[in-house]
Amino acid sequence: MDAVAQFFQTFPYDQLLIQTVNGIVTGMILALVASGLTLIFGIMDVVNFAHGELFMLGAYVGVIVMVGTGSFWLALFIATLTVALIGAALQVVTLRPLIGRDPLNTILVTFGISLILQNYALWQFGPTSRKINEPITSHFILFYLEYPWYRILIAALSAVIIGGFWLFLKYSKFGVWIRATTQDRVMAQAMGIPVPLVYTGVFAIGAGMAAASGVLFAPLVGVNHTMGLDWVLKAFIVVVVGGMGNLGGSIAAAIFVSLLESYASIWVNPSQAVIVSFVVLILTLLFRPTGLFVPTPK
Repeated sequence: MDAVAQFFQTFPYDQLLIQTVNGIVTGMILALVASGLTLIFGIMDVVNFAHGELFMLGAYVGVIVMVGTGSFWLALFIATLTVALIGAALQVVTLRPLIGRDPLNTILVTFGISLILQNYALWQFGPTSRKINEPITSHFILFYLEYPWYRILIAALSAVIIGGFWLFLKYSKFGVWIRATTQDRVMAQAMGIPVPLVYTGVFAIGAGMAAASGVLFAPLVGVNHTMGLDWVLKAFIVVVVGGMGNLGGSIAAAIFVSLLESYASIWVNPSQAVIVSFVVLILTLLFRPTGLFVPTPK
């Protein structure tokens, strides 16, 4: 009993709270990235390996706009819109001709797009990281740390974007088309829904969400041509753990995985804490391959 009491007396509750806040903030950004990836897979059955590079491209567009205007919010808006248009063009040119073919073709094409975008960014901007200044530089006291308000802001903005997207899916005409295509694309096309246009719109929305994530997270880590690699890997883990094509499950899985990594970093190096994500992925594939957050059929 003395050992148990000593454990609770020495338990780092302050670090636990700080890491909880960090996990939720990172989880909301990851949820925003994974939502676009989940949407693209759920509608189009396309595993988009270029999603991380769209995240990176959004951050670079944000850098360019920030240099020209000095406005973070304008950079966020223009980057989201620009990369959404680029995503629509990529879908029309490279993925639309592959509809109905072997899924391996789309995997190879998106992987090729990923390499092209990454090497273009390296050629155009060089290997040196760029910086986007956060719009809010103030802090508040969280135990012994000065915690930046900007981290809270990006979690709130991510939640607003995801919430707005959910309302768009539920109440807009295009959202109804998307949901109908998700349930039965053949029947949707027979009912007069322009499925090719839905595919293009979905890919554009997913690309725009990735770009918004890139701009929001850029002030915390800097912008470089490889910044999308870690995020797309985590996003794929989240999509599998949350359930392929399950938007709500992906959001829950993003926060769950991020919290686990944050808690693990209390006791181990943050670079080692990433292992937790892969452990969760393996256990999910072994025991719940449909996803941890997919309701069990009755």
